[in-house]
Amino acid sequence: MAIARIRKNDTVIVISGASRGKTGTVISVDPKAGTAVVGGVNVHKKAMKRTEKNPGGIVDREMPIRLSKLMPYDADKKAGTRVKTGEKEGKKARVSVKSGKTL
Repeated sequence: MAIARIRKNDTVIVISGASRGKTGTVISVDPKAGTAVVGGVNVHKKAMKRTEKNPGGIVDREMPIRLSKLMPYDADKKAGTRVKTGEKEGKKARVSVKSGKTL
């Protein structure tokens, strides 16, 4: 089951694991696998084969991280926040529990 609280371009904070406390922007989300790729978080070295576009060698790549380890980041409170659904201009919207602002 996918966790719908995190979407692409959201700012998130890692709440557990080796990258705990780091923040970054979500690059992509795979709801079926329950993972997301976050910029600057869970970075691993990967050997890349040389192609016309890529010079090859060992490069740093962001690897997927489980959605259960991520929490939306509230810049006003400088902490992670839970998400609830609310209304904004008659439409359904995600609202931060801590600050009450829409995400």
